[in-house]
Amino acid sequence: MELTETTLPGCYLVKCDIMQDERGRFVKTYHDARFTDLGLRTDWREEYYSVSACGVLRGMHFQVPPADHAKLVHYVAGEALDVVVDLRIGSPTYGRCVSHLLSAEDGISVYVPSGLAHGFLALGDESIMQYKVTTVHSAVHDSGLLWNSLAFDWPIREPLLSHRDARHPRLEEFQSPFTYVGGTP
Repeated sequence: MELTETTLPGCYLVKCDIMQDERGRFVKTYHDARFTDLGLRTDWREEYYSVSACGVLRGMHFQVPPADHAKLVHYVAGEALDVVVDLRIGSPTYGRCVSHLLSAEDGISVYVPSGLAHGFLALGDESIMQYKVTTVHSAVHDSGLLWNSLAFDWPIREPLLSHRDARHPRLEEFQSPFTYVGGTP
């Protein structure tokens, strides 16, 4: 398993170990020591998965303090454009996005630290995204940003959105409660 930091401090691409033979595939999506060696959070509290049709955009999601959390996302089926944006005041990459085309076939996961918003655009007929989070879902602390308010060129103009995601505030209207502490994930 290889972890490589993206251009957003503390956000990592995780190349999962894949074993494949005539029976199919076996994929290791998490190994505690690899994460803790980098000082990343591994105190997972909940795990979910979503199933999305092609053209569905979910995001840009996060929870605010004190229920903020880190996420580890992995695609179990299908393909998606995965996008993360830095919301940490004082970060050298505040407001910047990083994106990756991810699929079940490539075995790449994304570790998203607290203070970053996450979302994705499903590109396949059935994209299944699984994610672990370090805090329990809290409706009071659940938040997001409007997908098209970011400095990111989405390859779609009219995605399928939830009512909630269509009503998120724009990035420029968002008063971030997150602070960047240099050198820490």
